[in-house]
Amino acid sequence: MRKKQFVVIGLGSFGSSVAKTLYTLGNEVLAVDSDEAIVREIADNVTHAAQVDTSDEKSLRDLGMSNFDVAVIGIGSDVQASIMATLIVKELGVKYIISKAHDEKHAKLLYKIGADRVVFVERDMGVRVAHNIFASNILDYIELSPDYNIAEIVSPDEWYGKTLRDIDVRANYGLSVIAIKRDHDVNIAPLADDIIRPNDTIIAIGATKELSKFENIFGR
Repeated sequence: MRKKQFVVIGLGSFGSSVAKTLYTLGNEVLAVDSDEAIVREIADNVTHAAQVDTSDEKSLRDLGMSNFDVAVIGIGSDVQASIMATLIVKELGVKYIISKAHDEKHAKLLYKIGADRVVFVERDMGVRVAHNIFASNILDYIELSPDYNIAEIVSPDEWYGKTLRDIDVRANYGLSVIAIKRDHDVNIAPLADDIIRPNDTIIAIGATKELSKFENIFGR
């Protein structure tokens, strides 16, 4: 399977967190910022890092924007720079664009010029967004520590009609199911004979590396 290719433009706390997390999940990541020191700092934690003027179309075009599956625009506070970067990557043919917004007005402008998704996030949300955009099954991602995390997972098609015993999540994926959400009900501490239905949400806890493996299996 071809590795996903991501470009992250704007390497503040949020953008850096997204870029590093996507890279640890095994993706090709180009990190871009106009600040040389920031680019130098992240270089060892991504596939490629580049210092360019993020509002200059030619500079971004030279980086081969059309080759990327997803662009994450991490510029939030500088509204004009955020809008320009979003507009440029859209025109250069990036397939899916996620932009960080400063407020609701900013978000509306981003959607109008072509952003596919707009997020309102702070520093500690970068990892969560990275996991969500990499694997569409991951609804939410909560860091308990650098080594352990909780994930909300849309049940994969392969699990439908099977019990937790049949799936054996712990043995096969290294995860522990701590709850199942169905419609408005939450089954806390589900039993081995509980059956997974379409659209169930699985709440699982596990080591970071095991959740990463799961994402690689069921990622979009």
